[in-house]
Amino acid sequence: MKSATVEAAFSRDAFHRGRFWLIQPLHSGHRAGMDAMMLAAAVPSSFSGRLADFGAGAGAAGLAVAARCSAAEVVLVENAPQMLECAQKTLAEAGNAHLAKRACVLDADISATGNARKAAGLADNSFDYVVMNPPFNQPDDRATPDSLKRSAHVAHDGLLESWLRSAAAVVRPRGGISIIVRPQALPELLSALRGRFGGAQILPIHPRADRPAIRIIVRAIRGSRAALNLCPPLILHDNGSDRFSERADAINNGLATLFGD
Repeated sequence: MKSATVEAAFSRDAFHRGRFWLIQPLHSGHRAGMDAMMLAAAVPSSFSGRLADFGAGAGAAGLAVAARCSAAEVVLVENAPQMLECAQKTLAEAGNAHLAKRACVLDADISATGNARKAAGLADNSFDYVVMNPPFNQPDDRATPDSLKRSAHVAHDGLLESWLRSAAAVVRPRGGISIIVRPQALPELLSALRGRFGGAQILPIHPRADRPAIRIIVRAIRGSRAALNLCPPLILHDNGSDRFSERADAINNGLATLFGD
């Protein structure tokens, strides 16, 4: 990723080695990075349907899917005003002209229910896939003074359950979901998936082979009764090196997928 300042408040950042660009807040709010790229890499390369990026921010995960999956249509779902502005600027960015016809921005509250969710544009059974990077810091973690960043990073009680409820409503039967969380959130996530999505594949992400996982990617299918699977981990760095491993670098740049499909 490389950056260039486009306005006083924003930067223009290259992802997937320049295959798409994000317009992101320069001094406040959430800035996308590896988590979004790993989340996008959980979507199979053969995916060709309609995908919702819940809590899309500037659009990193959704556009990473669109850049790799040439027939995917992507809806960037966000409702924080500054991040909505970033997502809109991102789709208007000249470097994304090849993706803009297959992507749009939707201002919607993901936790809305029933008719309110439908009225916001999240109709039942209207997507083939959902990706989500929900806020996963705990309220008692050391807080950032940046209120926009705090809203993007800090989970409130019931947030994961509400996002999974909405995902189960908007994804068609046999459609997919991919989620990235901290390892500590795995029990809550599996509980929220129960009865909605099955056949879960769990892939831990470790900074090094001898270190605990720092993230968990979970992929599942709506309505599936298949058993849960624990997949081989992704190791970000070879021991003794601060550079990404060959596999991690390929995944981070849209040249490989997490699950090999």
